[in-house]
Amino acid sequence: MPEPIYRRIAEDLRLQIESGRITPGSQLPTELELRDTYNASRNTIRDAVKWLTSRSLVETRPGQGTFVVEKFDPFVTTLSGDWQEDSGLGGGEGQAALNEVRTRERTADMSGPRVEVKKAQGYVADRLQVSEGTNVISRHQERYIDDQPWSLQTSYYPMDFVVRGATRLLEAVNLDEGTVKYLGETLQLKQVGFRDLIAVRIPDENEAKFFRLPEDGRIPVFVILRTGFAQADEGLIPFRLTESVFPSDRNQFVVNAGEVPNRLGSSAEV
Repeated sequence: MPEPIYRRIAEDLRLQIESGRITPGSQLPTELELRDTYNASRNTIRDAVKWLTSRSLVETRPGQGTFVVEKFDPFVTTLSGDWQEDSGLGGGEGQAALNEVRTRERTADMSGPRVEVKKAQGYVADRLQVSEGTNVISRHQERYIDDQPWSLQTSYYPMDFVVRGATRLLEAVNLDEGTVKYLGETLQLKQVGFRDLIAVRIPDENEAKFFRLPEDGRIPVFVILRTGFAQADEGLIPFRLTESVFPSDRNQFVVNAGEVPNRLGSSAEV
């Protein structure tokens, strides 16, 4: 059976995209131009574009046209807690995350924190073990690698910490020593461990806009909920929750356990 015409058109466009003749981020010719080029019907051209879209080679932006999807060199984040031992942080957050980016010879940057007082709801209340509606401090930051938006991170802390003297949590500035170390020095809440929960979901409207993801949700995001635990008189207590959002088209993760080679984990085609 001969190959359908739309597939031949799609394959030709795919070869042009993968060879670089049609560059990442550039706009495909309009539907009318493609019809003239390939002497094909409107439905045939639409089927060809749909085939390219289903393989994440192009994306259609309402009111703008169809564009070649930018391909990213995946960044591998080390999630295990022994990345930067002296900071009290595990990989994937804070200064440890910036150091890992630099060690991989890439450029890291992040915004100053946006600080808010919010009512704890849902998983925030559950993981901090506070009643729903309890005030918590939210510290939100945008993070970039090689000037590209790479992740969003929000940390939550009980408002009680401010009452007890950790007032710098309310300052909209980066804490050079990191909030974990700051809380250890100020409130003697030393992090002794953390638990990560990793989930996958469709990005919300703000995430899709920040990461420049297709509006149809075909590129999901990883969400990592990291609950930090400190030792107290009553035993282990959760004292902070960090929620990190990573688009799946540019992020991979490594978790080290036991003895492994003394080198950074590498990305993989999967």
